[in-house]
Amino acid sequence: MTNQSKSLCLLGTGSDVGKSVVVTALCRIFKNRGFRVAPYKAQNMSNNSYVTLNGGEMGRAQVVQAEACGLEPHTDMNPVLLKPNTDTGSQVVLQGKATGNAQAADYFRDTSRLFEQARQSLDRLREQYELVVIEGAGSCAEVNLRSRDFVNFETAHAAAAPVILVADIDRGGVFAQIIGTLEVIPERDRQRVAGFIINKFRGDATLFDDGIRYLEQKTGLPMLGLIPYYRHIEIDPEDGLPLETVIDPPSRPLAGKINIAALRLPHISNFTDFNPLIRNPAVTFHYLSKPRPLDGYDALILPGSKNVRFDLQWLRDAGWETPLLEFAAAGGRILGVCGGYQMLGRHIHDPHGTEGPAGSSRGFGLLDSETTLEQDKVLSRSQGTLADGTAIDGYEIHLGQTRLGAQARPLVQLTQRNGISVSDSDGAVNDKGTVWGTYFHGLFDFPHFRNHYLSWLDAGYVTEEIELAAEFKQTQYGLLAEHFEQHLDMERLGQILGMDLSGGATTERTAAQAV
Repeated sequence: MTNQSKSLCLLGTGSDVGKSVVVTALCRIFKNRGFRVAPYKAQNMSNNSYVTLNGGEMGRAQVVQAEACGLEPHTDMNPVLLKPNTDTGSQVVLQGKATGNAQAADYFRDTSRLFEQARQSLDRLREQYELVVIEGAGSCAEVNLRSRDFVNFETAHAAAAPVILVADIDRGGVFAQIIGTLEVIPERDRQRVAGFIINKFRGDATLFDDGIRYLEQKTGLPMLGLIPYYRHIEIDPEDGLPLETVIDPPSRPLAGKINIAALRLPHISNFTDFNPLIRNPAVTFHYLSKPRPLDGYDALILPGSKNVRFDLQWLRDAGWETPLLEFAAAGGRILGVCGGYQMLGRHIHDPHGTEGPAGSSRGFGLLDSETTLEQDKVLSRSQGTLADGTAIDGYEIHLGQTRLGAQARPLVQLTQRNGISVSDSDGAVNDKGTVWGTYFHGLFDFPHFRNHYLSWLDAGYVTEEIELAAEFKQTQYGLLAEHFEQHLDMERLGQILGMDLSGGATTERTAAQAV
């Protein structure tokens, strides 16, 4: 390597302790202080993915972190992505391209090849940026997996990165989280740990002063931050619905609101598509898993799925087919996105067993379309227009190729895929115009389509919301950095990194100064 940059590694005492958010905050803090910084996670497990400008697929957590750095996401930031499609198996995406499916036992039998490819990505980032902020996966103390775990300490060792442990006090047992982690990891790993951050604290921080003293005395490591729980900042979660999301809420549709229901599928993917609707004050948005009458809702959404035929059968077995068809028969507005679009058609064929056992499944028949799952995935940043000229922007991630029958018309006329002009179409609309399907993810990030869709549901909707999702996100990253910086010991963190972090938010550092 010609230029070895600094690296910092954030590893968790468990899953969902907030590593992704801590990395996002640090990325923005370092950017604000004038550093050229990039995120990295060797392996991510998530069905929330994104298409980069170079046509690769990566996890959305690293997309969020790249955005916080002010960077265009690149697959080197997440070279290995596992997309769960069964309880024990996942599709493996390597440096942006799907390479097939693997059972957990087979995947962990030999991870050396994946680690080598992941290290190549890390090396490229370290050559381009002053600082790489590395995120681990799950708990870094899974002793049964340590010999095959390349995401946590092996990556930290490869980058010669100091490790900061992240613990979650909100779930309880924070002393056992930190001390127990240090107790069970090998001595070589233990020597790389330089401090710890406690996340999601509620209440009076002074009441935890004695707890901090105990942890520092017991571990010999510095406390780098006690981060208060926040409710005023919205950051896209990594791989699951936000913890505060209520599934099957007891409340019914509300008068005076645009009421939207989305079916919570077992293998739901890219649920972040709907966040701009959820935060719209004109909308009441419910995730539903248990069948209920849909009267009172203005729209029903079938989201994406990583195992579309399985989830289609689950909907039938759970009893959703009758209320869904009754809602459609009454003129209810239905939108299917990606896998949800495929379910709305007449049949889904999987001749190669791409997502499970080979075979065909009967769809709900609300769109005159047939889908065949293929082995090559479509990965595209795409643009187009609706029939009335409304601009469409988003990205496609799908295996299926869908053919329309005589009773369906395309929803979108495509104009570009990955920056190349095309003359093609996407999606489908039924003959009544009440059922829509599309392969586009990220549609609601853009106000033109968002306002068009809400006006379709409610002619009286006032199209006041003009903010792009990208602008909203940048505001949130700024708030997140401000929140964390108030509670982090940046001076001590700088000492650990061997870097001068004293620059302010307006510091400008040229490439020559940085080197």
